[in-house]
Amino acid sequence: MARRKIAVIVLAAGAGTRMRSNVPKVLHPIAGRPMIAYVMEALAALAPDRIVVVVGPKMEAVAQAVAPHGCVVQKRPLGTGHAVLAAANALRGFAGDVLVVYGADPLISPASLRKLVRARRAAGDPACVALGFDADVPGSYGRLVVGPGGMLDAIVEARDASSTQRAIRLCNAGAIAADGRRLFSLLRGLGNDNAKGEYYLTDVVAAARRAGHACAFVRGDADEAIGVDSRADLARAEAAMQGRLRDRALVQGATLVAPETVHLSFDTRLGRDTTVGPYVVFGPGVVVGDGAEIRAFCHIEGARVAAGARVGPFARLRPGAVIGANAHVGNFVEIKNAVLGEGAKANHLAYLGDAHIGAAANVGAGVITCNYDGFAKHRTAIGAGAFIGSNAVLVAPVSVGEAAYVGAGSAISKDVPAGALALTRAELKEVSGWTRRKRASRRREAGPKRKG
Repeated sequence: MARRKIAVIVLAAGAGTRMRSNVPKVLHPIAGRPMIAYVMEALAALAPDRIVVVVGPKMEAVAQAVAPHGCVVQKRPLGTGHAVLAAANALRGFAGDVLVVYGADPLISPASLRKLVRARRAAGDPACVALGFDADVPGSYGRLVVGPGGMLDAIVEARDASSTQRAIRLCNAGAIAADGRRLFSLLRGLGNDNAKGEYYLTDVVAAARRAGHACAFVRGDADEAIGVDSRADLARAEAAMQGRLRDRALVQGATLVAPETVHLSFDTRLGRDTTVGPYVVFGPGVVVGDGAEIRAFCHIEGARVAAGARVGPFARLRPGAVIGANAHVGNFVEIKNAVLGEGAKANHLAYLGDAHIGAAANVGAGVITCNYDGFAKHRTAIGAGAFIGSNAVLVAPVSVGEAAYVGAGSAISKDVPAGALALTRAELKEVSGWTRRKRASRRREAGPKRKG
């Protein structure tokens, strides 16, 4: 038997007026990633035959974000039903199942999308199937009106609902699955006699029932219904996504000492037996190896931390930082585009940028690699087992050989051979009795004290 085809329409034309932003709503990030990317990832799990994204005018950035999938433009914002009709020509002649999802619903799951498709293909041949969820406080969500036989009869928007309908706790999560042979003809018959004067996609259920077609619903999780229309919604979606990411990290064997304080990115990877202290922020592109320890108040992005390494507290790892196995990065150390070799240490108050620090090298407090000369970046190389004394300044491009020593307070602008000691410290000069003479001079300048 031939495989049933699936097409998807992603509604992403909303300008996000309530977001008060110049950025299209669906491009606002959640856990370091545009929210529409989560929707596209969930859809990819279904391997659909076609994906059509409905965008608004001048939304080239959205089209770029969803490439290589095609986009159609809803020229006028006349409602969600009108937006789906904008995709009709792109799906002309399609006779399979059509999923309609929202680009600003980042928490939709592949499991719920599969449930929708299975229900659409079930006995009774429903014209459309809606995704619902149970809410203790339904608020502004649309309500699913279910008939005595358990069939979905209508979806009523909250502002158009009667008092009886507003008491319903089964709410609309947004996504629907429909028969592609019937969907667009039903949408063309919709009116806009409602509180917003728009053509609602949700009205397709009542239209299908009037035409004698069956309709159904499936239940999903309440989190999946968090659609983003405002900054407050964005914060709610971020919190829900962080909960998912933390749960994933815990299941995979990491310890989060205070999970609710740790901020993860969509691609954060924490190794088994890694420990993460309170108030750590992971930006995109971080991989942490097994048994590493990330102490409190660190900020890490675009970095790799090898097994057994220790970072923090109060450390900052910027893009390109690579921390070797069993290396130590201490408090108030910043590392950018630099490698800290196996067992190397930079335990406090240092900046290491555009550098390679060899295995077992020691970088003292206050050390700086001066990597920028005002025009270009230059690299510093520190050999294995080298010792860089406190408050030393390494002016790149420069190298310090293996097992070499740089004395505290030195400014090094020439290469240091392996095993050598480099010092640029000024010679100590002592002036005996200077303090006594200085104080006497200040008293004479001030003159005799006046009696009050």
